[in-house]
Amino acid sequence: MTPLEQIAGFGDVPLTVEVEIGRPVLKLGELLELVPGQVVSISRSAGENIDIRVAGELIAYGEVIVSDNGVGVRITDFKPED
Repeated sequence: MTPLEQIAGFGDVPLTVEVEIGRPVLKLGELLELVPGQVVSISRSAGENIDIRVAGELIAYGEVIVSDNGVGVRITDFKPED
């Protein structure tokens, strides 16, 4: 039995998927001065892979895409098993 077959019974369990584009570090004063529409710089460049996490664990990488329905994420690779 494959690992996917072993967990197939859990297919309806909802999981929170987090897509992390960046983690900027701001001083408290900078945070308090933010206003709507202001741009916060992140360390990632356009076209660079983003992290995809489930339950806080990194599981895959992706890229931001724009579709007819809005913005989405295309999975580009899965994290190798440790």
